[in-house]
Parts: sequence; C-alpha cells; structure tokens
Amino acid sequence: MKKLLLTLIFPSMLCAQVGIGTTNPLSDLHIAGDTSTIRIESLNAVNDPANNDGIKPSPAYVTALGDVTLDPNIGNGIGTGGNLSPINFLMTIPNFIPDGATNKGSIINNTTLETNKTGLFSIVPFTSPQAALIEVKYSVTTILSSTDLNTVMTPFNDISTRAIKYYFSIDLNNDGLDAVESSKKYGLNGQFYSSHSQGILGYSFTNGHGYTNIPPGNHSLHFFAEIVDGETKFTSVGIGGYSDTLKIRIYN
Repeated sequence: MKKLLLTLIFPSMLCAQVGIGTTNPLSDLHIAGDTSTIRIESLNAVNDPANNDGIKPSPAYVTALGDVTLDPNIGNGIGTGGNLSPINFLMTIPNFIPDGATNKGSIINNTTLETNKTGLFSIVPFTSPQAALIEVKYSVTTILSSTDLNTVMTPFNDISTRAIKYYFSIDLNNDGLDAVESSKKYGLNGQFYSSHSQGILGYSFTNGHGYTNIPPGNHSLHFFAEIVDGETKFTSVGIGGYSDTLKIRIYN
C-alpha cells in the first residue's frame, strides 16, 4: 500500500514545475537563457500561410481559453467570429527631430527666389497590430534667422512678417507617401513672426494635435514645415534644435 501511494504522489511532484536550461524553475514552465526561444510549428508560414506570410513577423493573440493563435478572428478558443481585445497604448518619443550637424535641428531655407517653401523634417515609423484610431501630439521648437543657420545666426531687422506652419501626413504601409496620402495634412498649426529693427534670436514652441483611422500594419508619420515670407526675403528655420516631443496613442 505504501508503494502505491508513493507511485501516485511522486509524478505530481515532478510535474509541478518544468525547467528548460535550469534546474530551479520558478514558473510552471521556465525556459532559461538570454537567447532562449519558443517554436510552435503549427503557426509557421508552411502550416498557417493565411496568417503568416513568412516575410514579416505575425502578431500572436491569446484566446479566452489561453490558446495562442495567429488568427485574430478566433475570439473564444472554440470557433471563429470573436473580436479582438481593445488596444490602448502610448508611445512617447523625445527628440524625434534630428539635431543636425550644427545642433539647430532640421534646417529649411526659404530663399530670396521663393515666397513659399515646404520641407520634410522628420519621419517616424510605427506599427499598429490591428485597425485602430491613432492620435498624434507633437511639440517642436523653432528658431529663425535672416541668414543660413548652417553657417551663422542673424536676427531680422527688415520689419517684415514670416509664417511657419507644421503638419504631418501618414504613410500607410510605410512604402512612401503617394498623392492621396500627401494631400491629407493632420495636426496643422503654426506661428507668425513679426520682426523689428531690434529683433533678437530665440526659440518658440509650436504644439500640434491630429488623429485619424488606420489599418493594421507598418506605417510612418512624415512631418513637414511650410515657410511663407515676402518677396526677396530670406528666411532660415531650424526645427527641433532645442527640444521636441512626440506622443502617439493607438486605440480602438
């Protein structure tokens, strides 16, 4: 009788926790090692080509029963037709604009030969695991000069007005902005700068906010600045040289 009891109890003790690469498992299944991985062959590109194209990583979902699947339509672990759990996460990206060689940020020059100049100053890629609403908030600093900021900063003394407008467009699938994507300007905001004979150099802050719906996949935000000044005027604008912050919230 004692032998029978030991036979029944001992296996349950062995199965309490399983360790791979460790003799001291701390969970029901503990895989040790800083390069350890898990492979489920039923989810690879050969066995599940509908959800795994074999090119880019596929998001994994957990059903109500705890099953791991690549199919977002499996809602309850038994059949199809379920809904994905809501997503709501925030990405905060400080200093999202390159400082540049002169630490004045991204520099765009509106020369004496033009009165309107638009330039791209930052591209930020991101990924959404499913169709969702994206909300973007940005804050950028601006410094203006009457000479090229790549060389020297010079205050204005021409008693004239400049306008600097900021906005972003969304490159769906991160494959380059097409004509339709470029035509949609989100988070449009700007400032006017009026100079005087005793003009000084300094930074100003501009904040913008925009949102729209996006499909699942890899995307990117393209940030633009539009500079407007008078005829024969030269305006050099440094964007993000002092401080800039980007916040991206994705939720459904």
